[in-house]
Amino acid sequence: MSPTLLINCFPNFKLTMKIVLVTGSAGLIGSESVKFFCNKGYTVVGIDNDMRRVFFGEDASTEWNRIRLTEEYGDRYIHYGADIRENEAIAEIFKTYGTDIKLIIHTAAQPSHDWAAKDPHMDFTINANGTLVLLEHTRQICPEAVFIFCSTNKVYGDTPNYLPLVEQEFRWEIDANHGYCPGIDESMSIDQCKHSLFGVSKVAADVLVQEYGRYFDMKTACFRGGCLTGPSHSGTKLHGFLSYLMKCTMTGDKYQVFGYKGKQVRDWTLDKKQLLA
Repeated sequence: MSPTLLINCFPNFKLTMKIVLVTGSAGLIGSESVKFFCNKGYTVVGIDNDMRRVFFGEDASTEWNRIRLTEEYGDRYIHYGADIRENEAIAEIFKTYGTDIKLIIHTAAQPSHDWAAKDPHMDFTINANGTLVLLEHTRQICPEAVFIFCSTNKVYGDTPNYLPLVEQEFRWEIDANHGYCPGIDESMSIDQCKHSLFGVSKVAADVLVQEYGRYFDMKTACFRGGCLTGPSHSGTKLHGFLSYLMKCTMTGDKYQVFGYKGKQVRDWTLDKKQLLA
């Protein structure tokens, strides 16, 4: 998700905020958001406790990126190593900045299907309960703030697998006459399908964000991205395969390919200029 999507989502929103709060601020999307707004001259409050290292091991740690952000932006970037599930710790951060918080970009998550199956409780409390903690403090302390949630296209579960597919020489394509041929949008149902436990926890968070927007008339939005990468990605075997593949290419480590007939394809969203740099 590019932060510029905020302007498209809320065309009347003016970037005159005092504080931008970013969760998962040392991760891929979080750190890009930090850099975007710091470069615009705004103060960014980041929340990140390097849980990626807990999920995937030392090689997946985002600590290097946190250090880089702190060194590069100085006082414009204020970091908190808090856990988004800890109500009191998050409450203190929100109370410290109050209504000066004008934008929340929530990117913190447990992001892996396989890892979620190993520990469903932690997965759900991070993805669903953590999102609830953030939404409720936004409602109580800075209800006029815009709340952006980085959801996932995995909320659609396996429903896309049942679309009419046409086998071509190198890939499968949706039938050209089908309404979803140009791309799947929010009209696709997220009900009556198999999500994976990770998908379920993200669905819960996604619907919470929508409901807070509708029920409490808050400015909320969900971005259902998927297959995102870039130079700040701490890729590992269980998550961030393109970054991990490039890492294996550079280090000479073996890379295991999963697939069927070589016709499984993925779309990727990345900053081409930064990746090539």
